[in-house]
Formats: sequence, C-alpha cells, structure tokens
Amino acid sequence: MDERNRRAFLIGVFGTLAVFAVLFFFVGARGIVDSLLSADPSLVAGTFGLALCWLAAWSLMLRTVLAALGVHVPVGKSFFVYAGAVFANNVTPFGQAGGEPIAALLISKVSDARYETGLVGIASVDVINVVPSISLILVGVAYYATTAALANRLETAVGSAVALIGGIVIVMVLVWRYHNTIVERLPAIVAPRLGRFDRFDSETLESDIAERMGRFFENIERVATDRWRLVAVVGLSLCGWLFQTAALTVAFAALGYSVPAYVLLFVIPLANLAGAAPLPGGLGGIEAAFVTLLVPTTMVPASAVTAAVLIFRGAIYWMPVLIGGISVSAFGVRALR
Repeated sequence: MDERNRRAFLIGVFGTLAVFAVLFFFVGARGIVDSLLSADPSLVAGTFGLALCWLAAWSLMLRTVLAALGVHVPVGKSFFVYAGAVFANNVTPFGQAGGEPIAALLISKVSDARYETGLVGIASVDVINVVPSISLILVGVAYYATTAALANRLETAVGSAVALIGGIVIVMVLVWRYHNTIVERLPAIVAPRLGRFDRFDSETLESDIAERMGRFFENIERVATDRWRLVAVVGLSLCGWLFQTAALTVAFAALGYSVPAYVLLFVIPLANLAGAAPLPGGLGGIEAAFVTLLVPTTMVPASAVTAAVLIFRGAIYWMPVLIGGISVSAFGVRALR
C-alpha cells in the first residue's frame, strides 16, 4: 500500500471510529453491551449461517455473469473469488466504487480473463443487485404505509434513495446510449494528457484505451443480451437479499425480539446506500443508517436495535472480510498492500 492509499485508509478508519463513538454515545454503550451478552448463541450462529447463504447466492451470480462472458470458474472457487471481491469492497472507501478495480484484478488473476472482462463481471453483479433492491424498497415501503404512517425521516430516506437510484439509472442509460461516441472521442481526450508523462506514448495509449473500452462495452452487451442467464442472475440477486433479510430477522430473534419482515425488506437496501460514504466499506455509516431507520419502524429499544445490527454486520461485513482476506492472499493478489 503506497503512501497515498495508506493516508486515505487511515482517514477512513478514524472516520469509522468517530461514527461508532457518536453512535455508542447517543444509544448508550452499556445497554448495547448488555443486549449483546444476552444474545442466544445458537441464533447468532444461525445469523452467520444465513450470511453464508447470501454470500453463496451472490457468488453464483458472479459465476453466471462470467459464464456469459466466456469465463468459466468452478463453483467452489467462485465462492472464494466473490468473498475476495467483497473483502476489497469492505476495506476500501466508497464501497463498490473503491473495491471494483481490485475485484476485477482478482477475477483476472484466478481465471486468466482480461482485466476489463473481470471489471464487467463484478460491475454487472453490483448493478444487477440494484434491480431487486428497488423492488424490495417499493414493496416494503408500500406495505408498511398500509399499516402505519410514514414518519418524515423515513419519507426523506426513501425519497433520497429513489432519487439517487434514479440518477444512477439515468447516467447508465445515457452512457449506454452514447457508448459508441464515448469510445470514439474519450481516448483522444485522455491520451494526450497521460502522454505528458515520459513513459506514455500518446498515439499508442489512445489506441489501447479505445480497444479496451470497446471490449468493455462488448462484454456488457453480451451479458445484457443473454436473457436466460440474466433472469437467473436477477433471481440469485433476489435470493441474496432475502437471505440478508432472514439473517437480520434471526439476529433480532437472538435478542428476544420479533420484527416484521416487510420492514427489513426495505431497510436493508436503504441502509446499504450509506456504503457510498468515504469509509472502509461504509463501516460505521451503514450501522448508523440501520439504527436510524429501524428504531422508528420497529419500536424496539435503540440499544437492542444496535446490538442486532452489530450481530448482523458481524456476519455480513466481518465474516466476508475474514474469508475474503484469506482468499485474496491465497490467490496471490497484492494490490491492497
């Protein structure tokens, strides 16, 4: 890890610690610890088991997308490759935006695929995961609205999420609609600027960038036009979200609380939007978002909500970090060091 990345990582760590300190101060650290100590160990283990099911479902997503690109990865290896991708997302700022390039390097390393093919693979998984998440938010919020009035804070959160996702979709549509123009013009703009460095030749670099971008969009088109695989990938994505919902339900049950599943259906994707914060994998920001959304919608004490979220995040965040970190090291990827 170079000095610049080390500085960004340390800033992210300090930011995470600050967010957790504020969260524990307002909720009450003693109440959180007491709730954690009262948790049923067997149900905590069940939370981690369901998290493994989520990880397996989304690893099969990656495998299916890569198969559409002509890259074949065994089922067992795809699990550890995806765990490595989650590890990269969880230890770099801005979540997927920071981890995707490293995840693409990992995919190309273990499958001998081109880097841009690996980038299309992991980016496709992340983009496709948005589709079921939008559906879950809309269905969950609609059902919740029939049973209780939406609080102003929840209305703001849902409205902001829909606006953000809508903006992302519009940008994606525009990029795809004009991708031929982008491939034709962008290399000519970028190459001369990079060519100012002695080790780059502008003409060669422009040709290389254009070729790589062309292959990138060709690979995206291959994924988008393989309808049967696309349906399977969306189904696996939905299964992953439902496994996460079940895991958080069991985490609450471990503390003796029962929460409506339809609340968790929209809270989980909403809270994960906080992963875009400049914190390692959104750590701290996502937990705070969960607590902010779950306390008014479940009427469970804040200390118990925080404890349940910490158990859940231990399974969804820390377990993949452990598995993925070992995988990345075993596969010989050194980009994070």
